[in-house]
Amino acid sequence: MTDSGITKTLMVQGTTSDAGKSILVAGLCRVLARRNCKVAPFKPQNMALNSAVTADGGEIGRAQALQAIACRLPPHTDMNPILLKPSSDTGAQVIVHGKAVSELDARAFHDYKRVAMRAVLESHTRLCNQYDYIVVEGAGSPAEINLRENDIANMGFAERVDCPVILVADIDRGGVFAHLVGTLALLSESEQARVVGFVINKFRGDVSLLQPGVDWLEDYTKKPVLGVLPYLHGLHLDAEDAITTVQIASDSENVLRVIVPVFSRISNHTDYDALRLHPQIDLQFIAQGQTPPAADLIILPGSKNVRMDMQWLRDNHWPEAIARHLRYGGKVIGICGGFQMLGQEISDPAGIEGPAGASNGLGLLAMSTVLQEHKQLQQVSGTLALNAAAVEGYEIHCGQSTGPALESCAVMLSDGRRDGALSADGQIMGTYLHGLFDNTQARDELLRWAGLTPTAAPGLAAIREQQLERLADMLENDLDIAALFPGVL
Repeated sequence: MTDSGITKTLMVQGTTSDAGKSILVAGLCRVLARRNCKVAPFKPQNMALNSAVTADGGEIGRAQALQAIACRLPPHTDMNPILLKPSSDTGAQVIVHGKAVSELDARAFHDYKRVAMRAVLESHTRLCNQYDYIVVEGAGSPAEINLRENDIANMGFAERVDCPVILVADIDRGGVFAHLVGTLALLSESEQARVVGFVINKFRGDVSLLQPGVDWLEDYTKKPVLGVLPYLHGLHLDAEDAITTVQIASDSENVLRVIVPVFSRISNHTDYDALRLHPQIDLQFIAQGQTPPAADLIILPGSKNVRMDMQWLRDNHWPEAIARHLRYGGKVIGICGGFQMLGQEISDPAGIEGPAGASNGLGLLAMSTVLQEHKQLQQVSGTLALNAAAVEGYEIHCGQSTGPALESCAVMLSDGRRDGALSADGQIMGTYLHGLFDNTQARDELLRWAGLTPTAAPGLAAIREQQLERLADMLENDLDIAALFPGVL
């Protein structure tokens, strides 16, 4: 592998999905950043419905936005040049350099990879020209034989840019040695040669009891184990895709009950991390087939396929549950796609998210939405209609909503636009703003509106920063940083 120039690219690949790639990359980025290194994250191809809006008005995976924060950088579209947002079981919206370019099924995207690789290499080159270190996250596993041809996400990328790779495996799943040995065995000789070592993730207990297995693995593969990372209980960082349900335990009697339906195409569920981590909130994600329990606040989340998930609501009897909830004085918030569902109709004449057509909404707000090809992507700030509390967030939506309900807006944006709606009786609120609860002032005002007297609690940004430092401390102690980044003090 070449070592030309000052930029050093290291790639983290996993034996499985959710092996710990995203978190390991974030931790490595923070380790380098706090040593005053110029470092940036990179993921060639991501598939996720959790996304973030960058300062340059593009869309990238949520994990790469977190990794940028770990680097103390604003997120940029070059950090995730290809993002796939599934709209069905077989198709996805393809986002290149932050902008949606097409809707492709799995077979069509396989053929599109040659084009996508050019975008990936362009972004990587631009980052190399700006930073001394690039820490790259792979996708899934490099041993997925059916996806090897024209691969841009794992070894296909590593071979093109000639970078070293470390393999991470999750011991908490079981079979960690089989995962590592089997993955290595399914790689080509050149790919095996660029694997510089292994990382075993989420180990519980006495690490000395694992040492015989580590010794065997190193002897069998002739590759070093660079670290055995302990299981970090209560690690609260933005999830790439899977919904996190862990909450901060509370002994307070003053608790707000919040429920969120898990749509088939739920998007940006990290919107609720600020609530999930609040000590006075009992937040439950309600899956398909589960009966919605009694609550103080129902939040309808975003969706990548609003009409499909409107039908999901009906199939799971949510309209009746919401009507009953409102009769008893409960509050409802709809965010993005959930806001559109609160209206009278959702129309998709161009088939942006699925078959062209229209669907009735819940009819709780006097408005209708038409999905349009151009996607609204921007970071925003403003004030809530509730006591002018400061709010910050971002917009990711194709819908244009109109109707008399919008005359009483939920948010007055700093650019002069009015966003969302607040019902005349004060029970229903809708907004296009993701990250609605991230600002502590907005969060607390919304909690008061929903019936809670909130006590002081840290905001999401403070929690995230504390957790990134905790993660980096662990890596400094349990990972061979010097072997990965020679010369870094």
